[in-house]
Amino acid sequence: QVQLVESGGGLVQAGGSLRLSCAASGRTFSIWRMGWFRQAPGKEREFVATISWSGGGTYYPDSVKGRFTISRDNNKNTVYLQMNSLKPEDTAVYYCAARRGSGSYSYTLDYDYWGQGTQVTVSS
Repeated sequence: QVQLVESGGGLVQAGGSLRLSCAASGRTFSIWRMGWFRQAPGKEREFVATISWSGGGTYYPDSVKGRFTISRDNNKNTVYLQMNSLKPEDTAVYYCAARRGSGSYSYTLDYDYWGQGTQVTVSS
């Protein structure tokens, strides 16, 4: 089993920045790839960013490309999501996820473990 704990959410004005963290514990040696997703009220959970456990292979959807950056710290088993130039439409609960094997990375079913989520609210 892998446990994931997110932190760093909060309230920020449009144009501001936040950095989310996701600390992984347990059988982290089984992780192949980490991802961030978000879910706004009444909407489906959507892909935000992903990074391989080795630190390469980062991918983003067009909606956040150039504004969000995913990274990881090998020593701390932690993945980060730096969010800049935030917009009100970025408001959502943000979830960290981990998958065991290689393969696709932008669907919720691609991932085996999930954190509890952290709320990000961007005011206009």
